[in-house]
Amino acid sequence: MLDMNIPVISGDGPAIRDYDMVRRAIAFLSANWEEQPTLERLSAHLGLSAAHTQRLFKSWCGLSPKEFVQAVTIDHARNLLAGSASVLDAAHEVGLSGAGRLHDLFVDHEAMTPGDFKRRGEGLVIAYGFHDTPFGDALVLATDRGLAGLAFVDEDKGQSRPEALADMTARWPKAQFIEAPETTARHAKRIFDPAQWSPEQPVRLVLIGTDFEIRVWQALLRIPMGRAVTYADIARHIGQPTASRAVGSAVGRNPISFVVPCHRVLRGDGQLGGYHWGLTRKRALIGWETGRTSGLQTARA
Repeated sequence: MLDMNIPVISGDGPAIRDYDMVRRAIAFLSANWEEQPTLERLSAHLGLSAAHTQRLFKSWCGLSPKEFVQAVTIDHARNLLAGSASVLDAAHEVGLSGAGRLHDLFVDHEAMTPGDFKRRGEGLVIAYGFHDTPFGDALVLATDRGLAGLAFVDEDKGQSRPEALADMTARWPKAQFIEAPETTARHAKRIFDPAQWSPEQPVRLVLIGTDFEIRVWQALLRIPMGRAVTYADIARHIGQPTASRAVGSAVGRNPISFVVPCHRVLRGDGQLGGYHWGLTRKRALIGWETGRTSGLQTARA
């Protein structure tokens, strides 16, 4: 049975330090997965003992490094895509839409009107704060109506906090941004603590984008954990089967990482494709979800 001791926020620093070590491990495993690197080789790369490497990695995502390598191979990605064309329709039929459920993380959402978006956020007050999370340094943005943005500082690109903030504020240039980590902390804690995922208290989302983007993001909310779809699947689902390229652009502009699961969209050939916050983090998210869903299946068996 997998160890499902999923890490949560624990003050400033520890989770980020753990993720940074895990990120280095993921980057190494992703670059060398065809060679099926041993635990000893990985631990030597990290400068840790084999036992520490195994314990840290498995406690972080519920998978051993060896299992993680298997989880991010092309075969695994293709398995995630099995039946992907029907995943969105099936999810819709069982109620995973609108004020519905996102895997174990329950969400409710509303969309701002196209007019609101065209005003580029004018009149909108958005609080922001940076927080230590199991997936590294994260920027959380919220309005009085709910969570409006969740971005990660992309270590793969050497991105700084000011650069991550500028990337997000440029989306709504006329909004008023106020640094208020005490306001955004409660959102970060709930999102990354599975013990707080509850249908009685769903995470409230505010989707701010064009009408087309919002339709794409709403489709993303219907993808269950442990499954994946392609850009073409989403295009067909929203009734625009020839708009795969436009769908890809909308997926790339998703402002609420993790919660609106754009990391579950893969290329049609099973390749991971791109990810706004870095491919290492996309692999981390997929591996973490693989560990969680595998653990839940084992527990139910």
